[in-house]
Amino acid sequence: MLGHLDPVILARAQFAFTVSFHFVFPAFSIGLASYLMVLEGLWLKTGDGVYANLYRYWLKIFAVVFGMGVVSGVVMSYQFGTNWSVFSTKAGPIVGPLMAYEVLTAFFLEAGFLGVMLFGISKVGKRLHFFATCMVALGTLISATWIIAVNSWMQTPAGFAINAKGQFVPAGSWLPIIFTASFPYRLVHTVIAAYLTTALVVGGVGAWHLLKDRTNPGARKMFSMAMWMAAIVAPIQILVGDAHGLNTLEHQPAKVLAMEGDYQPSPNGAPLILFGLPSNDEARVRYEVAVPHIGSLILKHDPYAPLPGLTDFPRDQWPPAPIIFWSFRIMVALGFAMLGVGLWSLLARARRKLYDWPALHGVAVAMGPAGFVAVIAGWVTTEVGRQPFTIYGLLRTAESHSPLAAPAVAASLLAFVIVYFSAFGAGTYYLLRLMAKAPERNETEPPNLPQRAAGITPASGVGVPLPAGE
Repeated sequence: MLGHLDPVILARAQFAFTVSFHFVFPAFSIGLASYLMVLEGLWLKTGDGVYANLYRYWLKIFAVVFGMGVVSGVVMSYQFGTNWSVFSTKAGPIVGPLMAYEVLTAFFLEAGFLGVMLFGISKVGKRLHFFATCMVALGTLISATWIIAVNSWMQTPAGFAINAKGQFVPAGSWLPIIFTASFPYRLVHTVIAAYLTTALVVGGVGAWHLLKDRTNPGARKMFSMAMWMAAIVAPIQILVGDAHGLNTLEHQPAKVLAMEGDYQPSPNGAPLILFGLPSNDEARVRYEVAVPHIGSLILKHDPYAPLPGLTDFPRDQWPPAPIIFWSFRIMVALGFAMLGVGLWSLLARARRKLYDWPALHGVAVAMGPAGFVAVIAGWVTTEVGRQPFTIYGLLRTAESHSPLAAPAVAASLLAFVIVYFSAFGAGTYYLLRLMAKAPERNETEPPNLPQRAAGITPASGVGVPLPAGE
């Protein structure tokens, strides 16, 4: 029975499964590393112990998230060789060095300073420890930069030549390869998404503890900081998303048309299709609910601007519109929900009720996982929308996979499902237990005690106070 399955579909499903698990951890660790940097910086500036307590609180969580991200990332990268060997052979001269640069710059930076950040709290001065935290935060951003550079080249390839072996190789300078037309939009959009994801988690945890004890200073502080982030960054993300969409329309028009459900050309302005059931077979959206001209207003900033349709492109180059039509709407809906929570928090803050509105706190708790759902929906929109290509317009997915039989791919997929749900399910359960514990109420400035006097060991260093002096 397994022999009748398509090995390409199975290989794609395996990569989608593993990368979906992996993606949520960098999305969290990028924002959380920067949040830890801000917390420690504020403690050094103000001397307020509540920031140090929150630093200790979230440092434990960061350590677990970072470790889970590393493990899932290593497993994912091996699939380039096992399931996508043709892609690796053809694109390796470009993709390989870019991923190696990520390891040499970002991962080494993170790994080098992570030990100081986690276990050097009682052994180094406060400024050196803060420097280590900053380097880890910088490392996560550099890592995101290289990975987005790889993905952006696959979406909008540039700066390459094809050698006699059919491989993509640099045509000269690496700059056009790294800084492709879509790179800046994707990088900014992804990093902001990571910050919003972290803000929603921090806000949800703070709201959870406020529902139990409105006087807890740590819960109040983290909730306030998270709501500021949501209120300020969510509208920026919407503007960045609009610019990203215009860039995608220019370089990958079929993807945007599939996202919008625009099968037929609209010479007098395209509608905005809110809901419906897209069908590639019928080349239409069944049961559509649409608003006239708004589609052109969003995509061209002119309600009467003409737009092409998917029927203007060869049918064998259409992405699977039903998938990205809905993944895009999930992402956008959650983006506006984040904006709504941010605006609601501003109203509560203006009325001096930020810590006294249980309804707001309940919504914040419910929105805690929303960032993860949004980044996965955005990833699905981006990657499925690139189909049927792995390198857009140049290398098809059906031509990129390894010559493996369907049973072999199905067996490894099943193994991944079992192991991932077991291992990462346990890790997630542990994270939730850490988050369920209320922040410490002690706001005194952490003392500068020698290691032995404080009873500190490297194994327990994650949970100890920061030193007060050099």
